[in-house]
Amino acid sequence: MTRSDGEVLVFGGTGFLGRHLVRELVEAGHPVRLAARHPRRPDWAEPQDPITLCAADVRDEAAVAEALAGASAVINAVSGYVERRGASFETIHVEGAARLARLAREAGITRLVQLSGIGARRDSPSAYVRARARGEAAVLEHQPKAIILRPSVMFGPDDAFLNGLARLTRLPLIPLFGAGETRLQPVHVVDVARAVAILVAAAEPPRRLFELGGPDVLDYREILARIQAHLGRERPLLPLPFWAWRTLAGLLSPLPNPPLTRDQVLLMAEDNLVGEGVGTFADLGIVPRTLRDSLPLCLP
Repeated sequence: MTRSDGEVLVFGGTGFLGRHLVRELVEAGHPVRLAARHPRRPDWAEPQDPITLCAADVRDEAAVAEALAGASAVINAVSGYVERRGASFETIHVEGAARLARLAREAGITRLVQLSGIGARRDSPSAYVRARARGEAAVLEHQPKAIILRPSVMFGPDDAFLNGLARLTRLPLIPLFGAGETRLQPVHVVDVARAVAILVAAAEPPRRLFELGGPDVLDYREILARIQAHLGRERPLLPLPFWAWRTLAGLLSPLPNPPLTRDQVLLMAEDNLVGEGVGTFADLGIVPRTLRDSLPLCLP
């Protein structure tokens, strides 16, 4: 398939964030090359929209090199929260990210945005978070001027976060992670996508490390309360110790697609907030939307 110069390559373009990235880039006037294992044209796309489909897997050296040919910038939005055979956290978030950064450098591409997550650090008890941190380091080894972008937990229409919590409100009792005091900064997926689109086009990014959180710091109890109020459901909350959640996750782990993993439990045991001395929405002139105002569209 013929590819025009100047395309922005979005790896993971069919994922939750990737879909919104593609739309924001197209609406900002960028031609987009959508790369995924099973790429498909977005439902919203018009025939004239400059979107090229590219079948590629970050584990495949030749496919990644082909996908990069002629691109002007690359965004790594590949995600994976559950380890599967042949797709471990190490394989996807470390080796895959390093491969993409190295081959992008060899292709002469200097603008690379790596999506990670708030809290990424090598000493985390979570294997997922440790892999994210090692992936950041691997990318910077090959592309020292890469932009690392760490969003908080993302929400939006058809998301897993709010819709998962909404399903919990149908239960007679809503189980809490611990006492429900873990603090989060939920961020709208469109705001994150808009930030990436701005950074891709910026002549000189204001920073190289960004942490993106919404305007409100909410604990788990408060988020559930807002969802219950929006849906008109009031259920009692049941605190459950984290050891009970870890036990449940262990029992569910043999399932092909477990609804709860050990790493998800570990993530819910720590606050997920924007840190000090990093780039934020303010550096990009973006006012992020609130969870309260977004609920009618996210959970109609």
